[in-house]
Amino acid sequence: MKDFSELTERELLALAIALEEEDARIYGDFAEGLAADFPASAAVFRGMGREEDGHRHRLLDVYKARFGDHIPLINRHVVRGFIRRRPVWLSRPLSLDTVRKQAEAMEAETRRFYERAAGRATDASIRQLLGDLAAEERRHEHVAEQLEAKHVPGKVQVREGEDERRLFVLQIVQPGLAGLMDGSVSTLAPLFAAAFATHDSFDTFLVGLAASIGAGISMGFAEALSDDGSLTGRGRPWLRGLVCGGMTALGGLGHTLPYLIPDFRVATGIAIAVVAVELAAISWIRHRFMDTPLLSSTFQVVVGGLLVFLTGILIGSA
Repeated sequence: MKDFSELTERELLALAIALEEEDARIYGDFAEGLAADFPASAAVFRGMGREEDGHRHRLLDVYKARFGDHIPLINRHVVRGFIRRRPVWLSRPLSLDTVRKQAEAMEAETRRFYERAAGRATDASIRQLLGDLAAEERRHEHVAEQLEAKHVPGKVQVREGEDERRLFVLQIVQPGLAGLMDGSVSTLAPLFAAAFATHDSFDTFLVGLAASIGAGISMGFAEALSDDGSLTGRGRPWLRGLVCGGMTALGGLGHTLPYLIPDFRVATGIAIAVVAVELAAISWIRHRFMDTPLLSSTFQVVVGGLLVFLTGILIGSA
């Protein structure tokens, strides 16, 4: 890698051209990624992409007049000091807050680059252009605000916020809640059946561990293979599978881990307390994100959990 202070004026301009092209493409990716769910915000980023394209054309004009047509291949990855950016395609589905924060960071970084580059330039035309672009990057935030005011009025912002919450519930909360409920409830029967059949903490722990991990794998695959999300809007199937499988395993491990305690009675008492906490958490999540009345949610979850719990005890005590 090359240090910024070692770059020539030609290399500074080539780097600036590459940066503006990359920023324009990233804003285009933002717009494409947001278009389906947040069309108004997508329009904002298309406008910002056009701004960056305008900067690139001005840089190209000065570069060609000063150095000719050949532009050396130099970008942010071969110069020390730039922030490593996570590729947009790895961040789907895009979050409005994440995208806006990344855009702010991009603008701040580009502004600092132009300020430093202008300080090192000796050619008057290059120094003036870099200084002008630094000033424009400082104003770029206001341009974004103007674009947002034009394309994202208050009512649209509220609606997009509601849409984002809906997508979060659909793609993360629902599979996570399904997994947590399955892991917390379905593993109760085998765990407490083993506990009351063996009265041995370690054997019970092994049964609970196997039931939790097995249920996590099963639920993860079931969720991932249920649909590809293209029609339902439920997002990437592998992400839903990971969330659902992970929460399933976590729900079962919560009341399994106490059986690492050698004393069977103490372990069972703690496990029962953990089950109560898990059921309360499930009830609250259903109330918070699924708009289920808290009393109704608590009654449904507790009754279901209690029936499975009693089933395990009865079978283990037979």
